[in-house]
Amino acid sequence: MGLIISLAFSAAFGYVAAKLMNLQGPWYLYLLLGMAGGFVGTLLFGLLGFSSNSIISEAIVSIIGACVVVALYRTLKK
Repeated sequence: MGLIISLAFSAAFGYVAAKLMNLQGPWYLYLLLGMAGGFVGTLLFGLLGFSSNSIISEAIVSIIGACVVVALYRTLKK
């Protein structure tokens, strides 16, 4: 059950990031962007010395990471 909830949150965060960055695509793209964004955001903020201790801070980190992934996706897609 935890995996399903994690995937749902990843998809939601990916969807928010895609809408912030004005990206259109299928639902699975949002899921992949959200999962990659969570990893990238945690990595980037960890390198800066920040850690997320709540669901709200984790959401912010994931959305920022997903925005970075969307920017990279657009760059590589061109």
